[in-house]
Amino acid sequence: MLDLDAEVLHSLLSETTGRLAGSAGDRPPRRILDLGSGTGTGTVALLRRFPDAEVIAVDAAEPMLERLRHKVQDLGMADRVTTVQADLDDAWPPVGTVDLVWASASVHHLADPGRVLREVFAALRPGGLLAVLELDGFPRFLPDDLGLGRSGLEARCHAVLAERRERHGPRLDIDWGPYLTEAGFALEDRRVLSFEQASPPPAAHRYARELLRKFRSHLGDRLAPDDLAALDALLDEEGPHSVLRRTDLTVRATRTVWTAARP
Repeated sequence: MLDLDAEVLHSLLSETTGRLAGSAGDRPPRRILDLGSGTGTGTVALLRRFPDAEVIAVDAAEPMLERLRHKVQDLGMADRVTTVQADLDDAWPPVGTVDLVWASASVHHLADPGRVLREVFAALRPGGLLAVLELDGFPRFLPDDLGLGRSGLEARCHAVLAERRERHGPRLDIDWGPYLTEAGFALEDRRVLSFEQASPPPAAHRYARELLRKFRSHLGDRLAPDDLAALDALLDEEGPHSVLRRTDLTVRATRTVWTAARP
């Protein structure tokens, strides 16, 4: 899903790294830290945007880092990437001084984000930049009227998921600006990026399928029987309502980006 998200929402990723390049001006970053790198979608975007930079990719999950290593190897970028397995809730890894820190969809997972942001501040050189990217939820794909079941299936699934997050976390509605200023950063920008695309490419259909699978497996005990039946019809790759063959999908997504600097 991480890889599909980066492929489908490529323009949002490109816009964000482009703005970082503009903020860096005539001093582009040479050492970049990707916190919570996952499968490396941000790592690769940063390597492409800053061709003279190296990236230190940190993640708690070794399988994620293994996938990242294979990815950059296939792209001929392996010599510019160092991977570090570390749980930021335990201790700050020895990464040295860096010019840019990238934290995409990772800060909301931290048990003590204030402490980690202070560690980020200490690791950045003066004038260095931090970009925090967060999502308000998963993208939406389906029309309200699916031609089966009750209208509004996708909205109900997202509502149940939001209620579960409200009770059990992680929360996605946090304004990270005050956290950044409290850690010592000068907040430069907060920007909400919106994306909408009708008739999207096949990757969007695959992304929608994976998301619907997630709804089916994680929310099945909270959805009505007719909604479960509708999800099953959408996930039936041989059926007439398969999400892989629908022509009425529209991708809609929102991301928020906070950019800050160490004075």
